[in-house]
Amino acid sequence: MAMRASAGSPKQRDPNKIANGDNTAQGKWGRAWEVDWFSLASVIFLLVFAPLIVYYFIMSCDQYGCSLTAPVVEMVTGKSSLSDIWAHTPGVTARAAQIYVTWVTFQVVLYMMIPDFCHKFLPGYVGGVQEGAVTPAGMVNKYEINGLQAWLITHLLWFANAHLFHWFSPTIIFDNWIPLLWCANILGYTVSTFALIKGYLFPTNAKDCKFTGNFFYNYMMGVEFNPRIGKWFDFKLFFNGRPGIVAWTLINLSFAAKQQERFGSVTNAMILVNVLQALYVVDFFWNETWYLKTIDICHDHFGWYLGWGDCVWLPYLYTLQGLYLVYHPVQLSTPHALAVLLLGLAGYCVFREANHQKDLFRKTDGNCQIWGRKPKYIECSYVSADGRRHRSKLMVSGFWGLARHLNYTGDLMGSLAYCLACGFSHLLPYFYVIYMSLLLVHRCLRDEDRCSRKYGRDWERYTTAVPKRLLPGLF
Repeated sequence: MAMRASAGSPKQRDPNKIANGDNTAQGKWGRAWEVDWFSLASVIFLLVFAPLIVYYFIMSCDQYGCSLTAPVVEMVTGKSSLSDIWAHTPGVTARAAQIYVTWVTFQVVLYMMIPDFCHKFLPGYVGGVQEGAVTPAGMVNKYEINGLQAWLITHLLWFANAHLFHWFSPTIIFDNWIPLLWCANILGYTVSTFALIKGYLFPTNAKDCKFTGNFFYNYMMGVEFNPRIGKWFDFKLFFNGRPGIVAWTLINLSFAAKQQERFGSVTNAMILVNVLQALYVVDFFWNETWYLKTIDICHDHFGWYLGWGDCVWLPYLYTLQGLYLVYHPVQLSTPHALAVLLLGLAGYCVFREANHQKDLFRKTDGNCQIWGRKPKYIECSYVSADGRRHRSKLMVSGFWGLARHLNYTGDLMGSLAYCLACGFSHLLPYFYVIYMSLLLVHRCLRDEDRCSRKYGRDWERYTTAVPKRLLPGLF
């Protein structure tokens, strides 16, 4: 366990505590304690190649009109070289550093210094101080939920600047896109490294730390479960929502402004991408309290995967559709645009309603109506690291009776809609739906492996009742 804690070194939990009669140690709830060769190879692969993938995609748009094959073809044929490509890549600038530091500082201020007031006047919105799920060590953390407020203040200031104050151009993000990439990388690596050191030397809760004995895995997947500075600055909640997701819609708006500047108008494809992705972002912050019960908060430790991923991967690769449309202003036919809109809205409805059903079921402990009837469920139990047994219920009604992760299916429908808005001329915009498919299938498998070890035989009963993962009757 951790080398030092505030009240002395805690005792290592007993790895032989058995949950539900299963032969798997309860110590395996959460990410792995031991690392097999395949996991280690995957971690090293991602640490090496994920930053290169981000650079390659952004560079291909900047230098090759978003063609993913042109850079390779030119290097193979000798027309260009890696040194030539690098020489044409803008470096970090004082202007970009100033923008980025101001941006992150502003988001920290909104997160730490302005308690949520939106929940006082927005019906149905749950903000302010909220409790998270029970951690593997039996802890329950409290969070200041004010993401929607931060998003609203940020965007009100953005539109006020664009139409009234004119402090900076709305194209400022696009105009500094690659220099900002280097700034985002600096922050991503800095916070990930700090989180690793903190986990070893001064963890927030040593009982929720995990050490594998492998540096690369610890760095990638994290040591601390909920690293914090002080009482309220929670690394996971801040970096997952702010600055990355708040920036997502601002980045798209900057891309739309650049398209307007370049071509004199904003295409319906760009409008669709902005609207559909903004719907997802606003939904995220509207349901930020619900997010406290998701896999990112409930199971993932904070390492490079979340730290660098939230700072770099998310804002740079989740916005590829908008970036592509700056270089290729696609104007969709009315039937095409309508189909994209309907697919995106249908995906959102499935995603939101499935999550709403699960949240309602949890809040009422099953005493609710799902599709007009009382939901069916499977009783289960698990043991936390402190040795206490907890009771839980797994719903097998509504969307959750059709497939075990139908919320992911809705997410994928929305992801496909973003990509289809860009037409069919280039592969680059479709990276998002390919990546999301791999990510969510992997999450299904990872989550189910975790649940199997956590719930034991009760999980087998659940998978028998709901046999499919994403597509009813198929997969």
